[in-house]
Amino acid sequence: MTEAEPSNNSTVAKPRLVICIGDIHGHITKLQNLWSNLETQFDPQHFNAATIIFLGDYCDRGPDTKKVLDFLIDLPSRYPNQKHVFLSGNHDFAFAAFVGVLPEPQNGVSFKEGWKEYEESEDREGWYKGDGYENMHLQGRMWAGHIKVRFDTIKGTEFKGSIYDAGPTFASYGVPHGSSDLLKAVPDDHKKFLADMVWVHEEDDVCIEDEEGIRHYKLIAAHAGLEEGKNVGEQLRSLKAKETHVPKIQALSGRKTVWDIPKELTEKPIIVVSGHHGKLHIDGLRLIIDEGGGFENKPVAAIALPSMKLVRDTDDLTK
Repeated sequence: MTEAEPSNNSTVAKPRLVICIGDIHGHITKLQNLWSNLETQFDPQHFNAATIIFLGDYCDRGPDTKKVLDFLIDLPSRYPNQKHVFLSGNHDFAFAAFVGVLPEPQNGVSFKEGWKEYEESEDREGWYKGDGYENMHLQGRMWAGHIKVRFDTIKGTEFKGSIYDAGPTFASYGVPHGSSDLLKAVPDDHKKFLADMVWVHEEDDVCIEDEEGIRHYKLIAAHAGLEEGKNVGEQLRSLKAKETHVPKIQALSGRKTVWDIPKELTEKPIIVVSGHHGKLHIDGLRLIIDEGGGFENKPVAAIALPSMKLVRDTDDLTK
């Protein structure tokens, strides 16, 4: 069957369930409630064989990063027939940078070279200068820093320790914000999880159901998205190689430059799914699933394919 060709043959096997889960940001209760709602919403046979793509940003803002990582790490043993994909978000990338599990730059330069582009922000953002900072990726230093301004005018909230709101993550491991003691406090299985996160994921034969039947697509998932105006193949190669010499990874951290599907992919067509943007945005095959943005009063959402059904932690499925 060719890509995006509709199929309405009733004898065709039921399409595989693919669930994409938005940013969790340290909210274990929201994650537990969302997972329970997903289990309730879908037939057990299909749910237990589903592909679950977590779109990144597991840490910061909420109080329970440690418990969130415990939950995610346990999923493969609890649901051995599911496929689990754990994308890195920009917050998780910075957490990984601080605890020293990012791969070294491949081009022979040090992480320190990446500081120069953003050094005018060092004082305001109070970059980390404690043990081990000398060869730390820029985002790790920003993550563990102490930002001097109290109020985030963009989000309308107070910063929690750093520009990344990393204070609650440190607290979840029982150490003060910005303390190098976090390196000892984070268990080895958490460090392995952070090291193993992927920066991009490609999934073949993902289905969407519409009024004409079932259509088959390729799906690309990246926390923020793919850049417009840059060769997609080269972007995918760089992301799969985890090239860390770049001080800011646009596919994990970008905003306007990664909002839309690159024109190169609109001719395929290909689903591009992300979290990151603090919005729920569904426009054709561009799916942005981050309704909560880490805010206490907003839900964590997931989208299920092929139905395109949205499920939230706040849904009351007992009615």
